[in-house]
Amino acid sequence: MSTTLLLKKELRFNGLDGFIVSSSPNTTYLTQFPNSDAYLLAAASGLTYFTDSRYTREAQKRLKGIAQIKDIKGSAFKAIAESCTDLGLKRIGFEERHLPYAEYKRIKKGLYPGAYLIPTHGIIEELRQVKSAQEIAKIRKALEITALAIEFIKDFIRPGVKELEIAAELERFIRYQGAMGSAFDIIVAFGDNSCHPHHLPTTRKLTPNELVLIDVGVDYLGYKSDLTRVFFLGKINSLARRIYEIVLKAQAMAIKKIKPGARASLVDAASRKYIAAKGYGKYFVHSLGHGVGINIHEEPSISSKSEDILKEGMVFTIEPGVYLPGKFGIRIEDMVLVTKKRCEVLSGSINK
Repeated sequence: MSTTLLLKKELRFNGLDGFIVSSSPNTTYLTQFPNSDAYLLAAASGLTYFTDSRYTREAQKRLKGIAQIKDIKGSAFKAIAESCTDLGLKRIGFEERHLPYAEYKRIKKGLYPGAYLIPTHGIIEELRQVKSAQEIAKIRKALEITALAIEFIKDFIRPGVKELEIAAELERFIRYQGAMGSAFDIIVAFGDNSCHPHHLPTTRKLTPNELVLIDVGVDYLGYKSDLTRVFFLGKINSLARRIYEIVLKAQAMAIKKIKPGARASLVDAASRKYIAAKGYGKYFVHSLGHGVGINIHEEPSISSKSEDILKEGMVFTIEPGVYLPGKFGIRIEDMVLVTKKRCEVLSGSINK
């Protein structure tokens, strides 16, 4: 079933005549046209796309047969309200997390009597959890570029190099490989800096026998990848070797639990309980994973508190970690796809 048909089904289920989409990732998902300055109105008659003259011509070309294009000349909110009136919409949903109150008031003011706005939560995000074949193909390509970047950067890991230099080389390389850019601020952490899960690169220089944690992802045609690998420059000390083996085993145990119908919380528990049994439970300080797609962090949530049930077509990370304050942190992160019976490790060919 197409995305548009799925959305219409959701609107009927929620008793809505129309739906205003203001979140950029959600407009991108529904149209496959990335644009940070657009609104979308969904109704039984189809999609109406609101943008201005900077994007109108490209939108007309890219969205032919997908959406009617409205070139905004003045207030976007007045134009949205007028379209709602023209279509005779009365119960109009909006994204309560993404439409600012000031914009809500302006749209509401322009509606005809008897029409009103209804707050909704997560309608499109729910649809985005299960990826189409086209989306999966883009994610695979993003990971292909990420794999090349990980292989490329090995030659730059040497004494005296700075964290920022490694990050800059990665950013340059992935763009040359066809990515739009990095999916997030690249994490490069040397030695004790790696005990901070989201450490930002600094001018700190690498010294012999230090651990190097690299967390990198790319944006390919609007879809993201996310991967973490740990390198060792010189001799690996016994504690680091032990922690690495624990984290690697914890990841494998979680991956074995992935299948359609499984609870995300139980996948998280598989890693968390193993790490705790080895005496390092309090040093695993974040959830096991997160969905990846148009956003680098999206549904489903793979955590102890998650109520998500896994479905075929979901794509998410599995990234257990142990972070010892003042010493080092080790995280191993891969992306997986839930298949008909189990799962595929999409980044499985990238050496760990």
